[in-house]
Amino acid sequence: MEQILEEKVVMRTAIDNLFNPRSVAVIGASRHPGKVGYAVLYNLVYGGYGGKIFPINPNADEILGLQCYPSALKVPEEIDLAVITVPNRLVPEVMEQLGQKGVPTAIIISAGFKETGGEGVKLEREVVKIAKKHGIRFLGPNCFGVIDTWNSLNTTFSAQSPLKGHIAFISQSGALCISILNQGIMEKIGFSKFINLGNKADIDETDLIEYLGNDPKTKVITLYLEDIRDGRKFVKVAREVVKKKPILVIKSGRTEEGGRAVSSHTGSLAGMDIAYETAFKQTGVMRAYRIDELFDAAEAFARVPLPKSENIAIITNGGGVGVLLADAASLNGLKFARFTQKTIEELHKYLPPFASFRNPLDVTGNANEEVYFNAFKTIIEDPNVDGVITASLPVQIIDERKLAHLIGEVATRVKKPVIGCFMGGEEVEEIEDILRRYNIPNYTEPERAVTAFAKLVKYKKILEELNVEEKIVTFEVNKKGVAEIFKKLREENRTRLTEIEAKQVLENYGIMVPKYKVVKSLDEAVEAAEEIGYPVVLKIVSPDIIHKTDIGAVKINITDEKELRNGYLGIIMNVRKYAPRATIYGISVQEMVPSGIEVIIGGIRDPQFGPLVMFGLGGIYVEVFRDVAFRVTPVSEREAEKMISEVKGYNIIRGVRGRPGGDINFIKETIMRVSQLLEDFEEISELDINPLMIYEKGGFAVDARMTIKY
Repeated sequence: MEQILEEKVVMRTAIDNLFNPRSVAVIGASRHPGKVGYAVLYNLVYGGYGGKIFPINPNADEILGLQCYPSALKVPEEIDLAVITVPNRLVPEVMEQLGQKGVPTAIIISAGFKETGGEGVKLEREVVKIAKKHGIRFLGPNCFGVIDTWNSLNTTFSAQSPLKGHIAFISQSGALCISILNQGIMEKIGFSKFINLGNKADIDETDLIEYLGNDPKTKVITLYLEDIRDGRKFVKVAREVVKKKPILVIKSGRTEEGGRAVSSHTGSLAGMDIAYETAFKQTGVMRAYRIDELFDAAEAFARVPLPKSENIAIITNGGGVGVLLADAASLNGLKFARFTQKTIEELHKYLPPFASFRNPLDVTGNANEEVYFNAFKTIIEDPNVDGVITASLPVQIIDERKLAHLIGEVATRVKKPVIGCFMGGEEVEEIEDILRRYNIPNYTEPERAVTAFAKLVKYKKILEELNVEEKIVTFEVNKKGVAEIFKKLREENRTRLTEIEAKQVLENYGIMVPKYKVVKSLDEAVEAAEEIGYPVVLKIVSPDIIHKTDIGAVKINITDEKELRNGYLGIIMNVRKYAPRATIYGISVQEMVPSGIEVIIGGIRDPQFGPLVMFGLGGIYVEVFRDVAFRVTPVSEREAEKMISEVKGYNIIRGVRGRPGGDINFIKETIMRVSQLLEDFEEISELDINPLMIYEKGGFAVDARMTIKY
């Protein structure tokens, strides 16, 4: 136990060296402007960094007024952080030297590794091996570097540094890093940390999220990601960090080009992006889909307090802008606070009789800054109002600079979120500077202002959700029985279970299935039907026939022996005709269960996040409506309940227009049992229970498919 704790401390210290090093060595420092090694050294020397800087270049005695060393081994003092800019082929040797020197942390800016394929992949593996041998944590390779504005540390080759602020930005793309950095300077967005991940050969997004969760200078964490290296670890860490501060993510690669071979409905519905969407939802990570949306929300989180509720007020001196704000607010789920009678009476003192005294409040274009301000002050002090979006258009009779100061002073005092929407004219930039002094973000488009405010409300609700204890139920199951089934498949070199084998797995995990018996002759079928009781269903049992109904290999609602014999022979003929090469294990005679509400519960294993459970309306409708919800396992009782309520067909499941509903507790339990099954057996790659027939009490897994990998 002591060793584990000690390793965690070492990891934390090593990552802390990326931002708070006492000394930095630039490996590959150059005397020539235009070289990366020169730019990195220049930014350290002239960026205000207060620690020791050691240029490393065997062909120079001095660079930028600093003594140069031929290698890290020749530096007479300790090195906390090494920034490597040498050609890729020299990086393994450099890492070996850093290990011998005892350097704990490195940033590998050098390119030409995994991103180039072939030899680059081998070279990166070699670097990782050396780093692990010496216990070096490193960022990159092929990365832009790190900037910490509060420590004046710039290890990048950028021509500029961002403004100081409270937004941390982590990017998987170096090019996007440079673009955002320049955009942030133009739009006066302040950053605490600016980080490019590069190839993520060691330190990844989850390591940095965990670190930034405890960084007092960071109020909000923003990311641009193309993938997540360890999805299970991300879910665990992000969920805890979100309890401390918001995380906003742009995840690229939302669409899936081309198909992939899947044998289940779940597999066909689980596109490459659904796992990320699901993980973000479960952890409370908020997703943005545009750069402006990401930083609009980040600015709001960095500057204003969270609202107590979604009850907002809108004030404007332009009716059209008020309508746009109202529409956007409604579409984003915000609610308009109802003003108290006292507020309305107070507003009558300042506004003309023809003004609107409802929310949104239009003070009209005739209002000067004093009238506007008095109305603003009145509504923000209303106890029903938990936040205000204040919109202003430039007109001759209003002094917007003075108005901005007045609004800022009150906003600071009442400690409710205030979002600005001062629009138009050349003076907006000056007004925005005034508002920033009071920590009021301004957006020149109504929709952007509302979207930013909606993110504040969403995060408030996320915190409330995360504070509710999640109960993971563990059921008594027969793992040994399932293991025996999978062992048999491996011995037969099969990956796809028959329906009967899949049902046997479900039975071992306490999931009810209709009565059944597998037979190999017509006489056995008749005997089985008598034993089970009519009506019955006949189905072919074959690992090679997935869609049995499509080839006439299913006969339902058989009520007597004559129908049974005809059905049995009909299935045999159809299989011989349409699937002559299929391996046949027999025909199953199954209990014909009554009609109920058909739902689907499925599972699939994602490369990054592991098992996902799916729920939705079942039968033929699942592919048509695609009305499903996913969760990363393990699924708690509360998450299972939320999955059920999320689907659009929830009212059908609950009961509508006099029709009885289904047993929601039974559905919840089945979801959790499937979650436990997926957690227990990594070899399960896909499974479907479709349909799971639901009644007012209980239900049955009527059909099942399952695929394993080994």
